[in-house]
Amino acid sequence: MDRWATFDCYGTLIDWNAGLRTALASIWPNSDPEALLASYHEVEPGLEADGTRSYGEVLRHAVAEVATMRRLAVPNGAEAALADSVPSWKPFPEVPVSLGRLREDGWRLAILSNTDADYLDASLRSIGVPVDERVVASDIGSYKPAFAHWETFFRRTGADRVRHVHVAASLFHDVEPAAALGLACVWINRLGESSQVPRAGELRDLSGLPATLERLVPAG
Repeated sequence: MDRWATFDCYGTLIDWNAGLRTALASIWPNSDPEALLASYHEVEPGLEADGTRSYGEVLRHAVAEVATMRRLAVPNGAEAALADSVPSWKPFPEVPVSLGRLREDGWRLAILSNTDADYLDASLRSIGVPVDERVVASDIGSYKPAFAHWETFFRRTGADRVRHVHVAASLFHDVEPAAALGLACVWINRLGESSQVPRAGELRDLSGLPATLERLVPAG
């Protein structure tokens, strides 16, 4: 029986905050980039809540909402700057090696992402490791923390939940819903946060992930 590891992409594999921060700072170079980033994170959930917008549309609307929140003007031609920046966002340094090791160890890999297919294609090219399945928000009309990504994954693959582990950095989008679904989840706690949400493991990055997954779901 196959072992499956599912992953969030942005924030877990791709440096989402760095990409957002850089793009927002390019729009408003005289503003505090951390404040801009915080405002983005505040407006994003509401833009995704009903699942009707593509991620590109979420990002374009977010620029307008951040501008309103921060009392800024959106420069002419900058409305799509955030959306256009996604393919340039970089993977965290340890990600390609760790994912490659998992494939060598026989794990099947899937991405469950709050994004659009073309953005994810570009990010996977940056990572350079193939995956066996992908579920993206714009294809299913739903954003995490709703459960549809996991429901779609299990329906498509027939994966055994006992031989599956989800891996993600976001408590809100991934770790909390995985706990609610009773799924094993490894929290990639890149920001040094604290939480009482149940999880099967916690790591600072993906460097130790192959050994952790082997412990949780041994081969054979």
